[in-house]
Amino acid sequence: MTALELVKLLPLMARTGGRPEVTIGLIDGPVAKGHPDVEGRNIRELPGGEGGACAQLASAACRHGTFVAGMLLAKRGSAAPAICPGCSLLVRPIFPETTSENEPLPSATPEELGAAVIECVDAGARLLNLSAALVQLPSSRGERALEGALDYAAKRGVVVVVAAGNQGSVGGTVITRHPWVISVAACDLRGRPLSESNLGSSIGRRGLSAPGEGVTSLATDGKALASSGTSVAAPFVTGAIALAWSEFPAATAAQIRLAVAQAHGFRQATVVPPLLNAWAIYQAMAA
Repeated sequence: MTALELVKLLPLMARTGGRPEVTIGLIDGPVAKGHPDVEGRNIRELPGGEGGACAQLASAACRHGTFVAGMLLAKRGSAAPAICPGCSLLVRPIFPETTSENEPLPSATPEELGAAVIECVDAGARLLNLSAALVQLPSSRGERALEGALDYAAKRGVVVVVAAGNQGSVGGTVITRHPWVISVAACDLRGRPLSESNLGSSIGRRGLSAPGEGVTSLATDGKALASSGTSVAAPFVTGAIALAWSEFPAATAAQIRLAVAQAHGFRQATVVPPLLNAWAIYQAMAA
């Protein structure tokens, strides 16, 4: 079984490739827009503090941003999942390209994350994909800034999807505990949580699981690359929501979130979230 089959994305992908008015804010690394499988896609850059385009193709930041962008917007038939190629992507880089390419995931401060969230919301994003580790434990000031940014996204009706993290811990962060956030844990192709995926009560109550083991997407050298972790699980959820929103463009963020909740049923007191069911989200919207 493939990752797309596991989370019931294929029937939804057969219905639509997404609409350009559904804009996904990608808070990540910069994207190598010259890759042949994303060239010509609806990608716009918010320069931010780290610049919008890849200056160093081999950097961890560029590789990470390009990989996630490929999962969402690569052309159908590429090596990437290419979930929502008809949607628009708003890239807001937060990772410095000076990071060693051997580091698995660049990181950002809580203040940087909060600023990026607000900028993406103000620039017209309808949902955000955030796969970032915090470079430091939030101070009370940093925590307030990040909470305020997530509150702002909620007030503006922007859905926020975040990677749960790869520390293999049980608990939560200022991000995953926020009531508006949909946290994504990583699982294998049998739906079992990966040992490195963070879990927790807030993740179990409001989050989802998605494939995060050996997922293939785009590399910055024009080829393909396999990667694992919650960073690659989150775009499955983001892409599913983007496709559902494309089918029901007049829906509000509250209606989208309600459909996500209805599609995944009653939540028991568990730290493990249910597996994404993209087709059930569509059916909940259609009902």
